[in-house]
Amino acid sequence: MKGYSAGIDIGSTTVKLVVLDGEKRMVFGRYRRHQADIQKTGAQLLDGARGELGTAEMSIGITGSGGMGIAESLGIEFLQEVVATCSAVQERCPGTDVAIELGGEDAKIIYFGSSIEERMNGVCAGGTGSFIDQMASLLQTDAAGLDREAAHYSEIYPIAARCGVFAKTDIQPLINDGATRPNLAASIFQAVVNQTISGLACGKPIRGRVAFLGGPLHFLPELKKAFIRTLHLTGDEVVDPENSHLFAALGTALEMRGGQAQDLGALAARLRQGVQVRTDVKRLDPLFSGQEDYRQFCLRHEKASVPTQDLSYYSGDCFLGIDAGSTTTKLALIGSEGQLLYSYYSGNQGSPIKTAIAALTQLRGLLPKGARIVRSCSTGYGEALLKAAFRLEEGEVETVAHCTAASFFDPQVDCVLDIGGQDMKFMRLKDGVLDNVVLNEACSSGCGSFIENFATSLGYSVEDFAAEALFARQPIDLGTRCTVFMNSKVKQAQKEGASVADISAGLAYSVIKNALFKVIKLSSPEDLGSHIVAQGGTFLNHAVLRAFELISGREVVCSNISGIMGAFGAALIARRTYQGQPGTMLPLEEIDKLSYTTATARCGGCSNNCMLTVNSFSGGRKYITGNRCEKGAGGSRGKGGRNLVEYKRQRIFGYTPLTDPPRGVIGIPRVLNIYEDYPFWATFFKELGFSVAAAPF
Repeated sequence: MKGYSAGIDIGSTTVKLVVLDGEKRMVFGRYRRHQADIQKTGAQLLDGARGELGTAEMSIGITGSGGMGIAESLGIEFLQEVVATCSAVQERCPGTDVAIELGGEDAKIIYFGSSIEERMNGVCAGGTGSFIDQMASLLQTDAAGLDREAAHYSEIYPIAARCGVFAKTDIQPLINDGATRPNLAASIFQAVVNQTISGLACGKPIRGRVAFLGGPLHFLPELKKAFIRTLHLTGDEVVDPENSHLFAALGTALEMRGGQAQDLGALAARLRQGVQVRTDVKRLDPLFSGQEDYRQFCLRHEKASVPTQDLSYYSGDCFLGIDAGSTTTKLALIGSEGQLLYSYYSGNQGSPIKTAIAALTQLRGLLPKGARIVRSCSTGYGEALLKAAFRLEEGEVETVAHCTAASFFDPQVDCVLDIGGQDMKFMRLKDGVLDNVVLNEACSSGCGSFIENFATSLGYSVEDFAAEALFARQPIDLGTRCTVFMNSKVKQAQKEGASVADISAGLAYSVIKNALFKVIKLSSPEDLGSHIVAQGGTFLNHAVLRAFELISGREVVCSNISGIMGAFGAALIARRTYQGQPGTMLPLEEIDKLSYTTATARCGGCSNNCMLTVNSFSGGRKYITGNRCEKGAGGSRGKGGRNLVEYKRQRIFGYTPLTDPPRGVIGIPRVLNIYEDYPFWATFFKELGFSVAAAPF
């Protein structure tokens, strides 16, 4: 019994336990996600080892990014994880030249030889397991589902893997343009490979016998294949050891052999009771003082409710709005008085077309004979795609759609803050007209998917995660930070004993701080305005809405349909522009049967050699994206393409001048902002009685 030794690897997302016997044979090995409850998970693993092995004492050590505080509190030896991994590789895989290890938030490349050289990621978690989880969530699947999809890829798209924020910027347009899930999955894995090799190796060759370690490389064969393919490894150059996901714990157990014996039962009991870990995390005030405070908050916001009517009893003209957002698809059907007849809100499952078809099929079954859709409008990321797919009459930019919806609830609105799945918009209105727009650019920290990813990583649904925040006693202060740094801050808070409620409430505060001080860059909350409307699916989270009011010092309007305001605004626009003209939208029966295919092709029309995504719809219609010039717009290989440059020139300068101007001729040179402002000046001077002549090119 004295020969047993154990190693515990406490990572950012998992806890691993390995027990070796006196012959260095692994007699117990477990890998489990801790869902932010490290101590409980560790106690369960220790109890499991004790139950299977029938022994209570063995020498034991701890390693991993989350292990130092626990080790100090328990009085157990801590071993640096690179040392532990090297020990395991040298014992189990002698002759290895390079080891590549990916964990939940850590990535390492270790070079073996006369001396050991280690390369490790710092604060950035790009290209690690958490990155893969975020990307899988974006495609409405998990890491295993991503692996299954990647096995059937045909094309690799360039995707950044510096962190999840920038990767989403690359992936979301591909999703909305109809790229296939297998190609997206394989491209995500390739991005991980590129980030690991370029970001860690930094030009140093990876050759010889290469070992692949860590949970992501153990459980995701297609990811491993992407590394092998990129590094051109063959035969025995690939080292794929058994239990590769447990190597840090294995190395710790090897290093602990012959050490002081510890009682597993006593350690498990202390972890179940909870050991105090030193904390340096700043805390914030609670969101609500109690149940009564929350009840008054809910009553106040219930006043901003849209009029509704039962669709089954409605007869007359209907107006349809579709918002194909970054992560969700929303529909709103309104009547002639603006009353809401039907709404739909769902994750787009990686395909906004498929989700919209499902919603319209559902609507078809509910639409009574006396009701008819006379005009439709799309908005959001997938505006053009859905307009082409369903032959919708209109498409509108989402800022206009959202402001239109906000004005419906407060005609005096002068500020709209919209926080969606990946985008954040601040819109200032003046006399009912959009005066200024500020958008988040490459960064999506503080948006809906940001909170959703945290909830998922902690094993919660978004709704349950939001509910935890409402009565948190000591929310943690995460400040205004990007996703990668905030991940590290949250993990640190977890290791120091912060509850899920405190983390959720802290994230709610952080969302608003990011919006106001990082994206909008306000110098003071007073600059927001006096009539503020909050909207977007993220504000369905009452913790976020409350944080907005506390930080801004204002009571805001947030309707009961804040999650579908884009679709509602699009429906209002369709109603406003309807003048009795015949519609072009496909009948719902045809949409139900609509078939489409998505293919990729290289344009080949010029040296850009653009990668085109070609969506082909039944009826011979096509929607093509990915072209950087006009040559790819009309066909998959640039044949018959429309000259977009010439089209733009005609739209700007093609104004017919007065033939007999009463006040003479004004010449305008084609310089500077005239290329954007000429339509204004041509109309302005024409109304004043001048003939306007643009200078020749």
